[in-house]
Amino acid sequence: MSTSSVPRPEPAAPSGPLRRPALPPFVRRGIVEGALPALALFAAVRLAGILVVILTNDLRGHPLVRNLAHSWDSRWYLHIATQGYGHLIWITPKGAIQTDWAFFPLYPALIRALTTVLPVTPAQAAMLIAWAAAGTAAYGAYAIGHHLYGRGVATALVALWAVLPHAVELTIAYTESLFAALAAWSLYGVLKGRWLWAGSLAALAGLARPSGFAVAVAVALAAAHEAWRQRGRVPASLWAGAVLTPLGWLGHVLWVGSQTGDVLGGYLEVQRAWDSRFDFGAGSLRFLRALLLHGGGFVYPAALVIVAAGVLLFALLCLDRAPLALVVYTGVLMLLVVGGSGSFSSKPRFLLPAFPLLLPMARALARTWRLRRARAVLVYAALTGVSLLFGAYVLAVAHSPL
Repeated sequence: MSTSSVPRPEPAAPSGPLRRPALPPFVRRGIVEGALPALALFAAVRLAGILVVILTNDLRGHPLVRNLAHSWDSRWYLHIATQGYGHLIWITPKGAIQTDWAFFPLYPALIRALTTVLPVTPAQAAMLIAWAAAGTAAYGAYAIGHHLYGRGVATALVALWAVLPHAVELTIAYTESLFAALAAWSLYGVLKGRWLWAGSLAALAGLARPSGFAVAVAVALAAAHEAWRQRGRVPASLWAGAVLTPLGWLGHVLWVGSQTGDVLGGYLEVQRAWDSRFDFGAGSLRFLRALLLHGGGFVYPAALVIVAAGVLLFALLCLDRAPLALVVYTGVLMLLVVGGSGSFSSKPRFLLPAFPLLLPMARALARTWRLRRARAVLVYAALTGVSLLFGAYVLAVAHSPL
């Protein structure tokens, strides 16, 4: 009898729950476990923030979305993207000559590049870049939290970052979201020992903002510590990454100096015209004294509370013995905020990229979620409400510099 006529037995039904098909290794390497719910929450909160701003604009009779892409520094970035450097100056009432050389080139270069490949205006390109960078930064923050403490803390970290009072500034045409994205993935590269990746992203972060050298310092010191710990027996990629870290920031600083005729000091002169210099906290003390003596609008006391909370969170981060790169990065940003001059209302924005400050709170929120879920939901709902209202106020109502 032909073997083809013999009936074949049916395969046995699998016992137990069905398993998802395994993802290919190259896909698994690109996905940090459990990130999608955290990123969806981040996107939902920040989208709600934008909608509240639009509603506030409508109630006040203002253009609905113009202040998302044309507020304060945004206008300078858009002008650089369309006209290049050296074509825009502003003379302050005190006679200081402010030039566009104070603004770093990566963001306007990306805006210009996007408008050449997509049928969008510079303002639309600026918004697309800011939103994409905010999501990328949230993913990087999640990756760091997951690497250190697991999924629960990582989700809480992203959730808290989304509801900072001033988080609306992550989704307008500013550089904070771009800088935070580059910084987050550079720091993640340090934690994973991928030094070329970390150094390259640190160099790009140095082209995004003046505070970009905070990433360079963090990566370089982490590399030096690793070399000391391994008694110098480290891969060549570590040294290469450490060398790359300052090149972006240093390149722009020297270029500005060459444009002014003073290679080493020109950039500092340009920043001084913007009242941006490191004065060891003298400006912050003058602001505090004036606020106590004469009071101020809502934005300035709120900014003081946010900065003071940042100092406290930095102390907690140090007590938690966070990795050296995270401590150095956030420490340099805190030092620039507290020790630098300039409008105090802008200082909370300068702290936005310092997401590692939220790690102690994220650990506490994750514990609360496990033990008292209703309380965690109530706390998070309250924080969300404050964030949405405060963000709409500073962007659509207040006249203080962002």
